[in-house]
Amino acid sequence: MKKLILASVSALALLGVAACSDSGTGTDNTTTQSTNPPASEPMKPAAPADNSTKPAEPAPATPAPAPAQ
Repeated sequence: MKKLILASVSALALLGVAACSDSGTGTDNTTTQSTNPPASEPMKPAAPADNSTKPAEPAPATPAPAPAQ
């Protein structure tokens, strides 16, 4: 049982070293550059597509009736 545990720990350690190592050749040395959208066309707010849908309005606030005594 100890040999199995030792073999598993060794395999995980080997995979960890292999995953974190720098291989040297085949690495990507390119840089990235951000791009900005063209400023020639100003952004316009979106027009509502349909005016038939209105937001829900809350029910009118009426006081609760007094309890009968």
